[in-house]
Amino acid sequence: MNDFPHIQLLAPKRGMPPRHFADLSVTERVEALGQLGLPKFRANQIARHYYGKFEANPLTMTDLPAAQRELVKDSIFPTLLSPVRAVETDEGDTTKTLWRLHDGILLESVLMRYPGRATLCISSQAGCGMACPFCATGQGGLDRNLSTAEIVDQVREAASTMEREGSRLSNVVFMGMGEPLANYNRVVSAVRQITNPAPDGFGISQRNVTVSTVGLAPQIRRLADEDLSCTLAVSLHTPDDEFRDELVPMNNRFPVADVLDAARYYADRTGRRVSIEYALIRDINDQDFRADMLGKKLHDALGSLVHVNLIPLNPTPGSKWDASPRARQDEFVRRVRAQGVTCTVRDTKGQEIAAACGQLAADEREGA
Repeated sequence: MNDFPHIQLLAPKRGMPPRHFADLSVTERVEALGQLGLPKFRANQIARHYYGKFEANPLTMTDLPAAQRELVKDSIFPTLLSPVRAVETDEGDTTKTLWRLHDGILLESVLMRYPGRATLCISSQAGCGMACPFCATGQGGLDRNLSTAEIVDQVREAASTMEREGSRLSNVVFMGMGEPLANYNRVVSAVRQITNPAPDGFGISQRNVTVSTVGLAPQIRRLADEDLSCTLAVSLHTPDDEFRDELVPMNNRFPVADVLDAARYYADRTGRRVSIEYALIRDINDQDFRADMLGKKLHDALGSLVHVNLIPLNPTPGSKWDASPRARQDEFVRRVRAQGVTCTVRDTKGQEIAAACGQLAADEREGA
């Protein structure tokens, strides 16, 4: 579903995958299983396998009638994600996985292990239609929206991995490929399945789920009314409209003031502090005056309900974009804080494994 039909660059190019258990409502699951001759309670039983045990293959669900397992698999458990390759860094703490979808499209997710927690960065679209010039995914364009189940199954795969390692997945961030709020309905459905307790979901705290956006103001307001308590992360990247029109082309539709106004509405409705993502790029958006302007605009719009997350840019091969030097980064942080706004620098894991979003997929396409 294209939630912005009037914006042509968002139109998906390819078809959606076959229906999956995670695409269906509870009622639809009961109906689908009823068509296979299975009673209503089997829907709950299968959900406990999928969300509670992270199983996606009915053939291993031994409490299902043996004669029905193959039927269930063929009907509502198509294979969604097939691993192409996985690369590790940070002494095995960070794993970036490249997946192939049913139609050959490539998808990325990144699992990052920290002391006491594990964070999964997931994709909400295959590619991205936002066309931000410094982003590898944005430059590759949009293939299509992901289905709800394709989003959810990234989480199940990671949760299963963490369980095998004797740990658990604690955090999920929608900061991979795509613009989450351009695939709004499926992303919200996925968030509910990620956060609902089993057997309706994986039981990850809503406060440990972050939904990122380049600033689709109407959808930010809509998300604020969903009765969720997720963190909203706005990828601002520069505080001035004239330059943001170039750096984040969606700014032509929703300028900075509109985005910050929507962010304030989100903060007021949810009580959650908004995170402002700012990729710091050498000699592009790291000037003193932009740090001062950023701090002032955020303080005026959001007061204490905001936090700036500076991201040293992960450069992509052949790109003119590069990370700001440490001294410039430190001065930027100092100036934002001087305006009364909290500001920290994000830990950059996995730089040596094509960590920039979309880079692994781009490398695979070029090598094909």
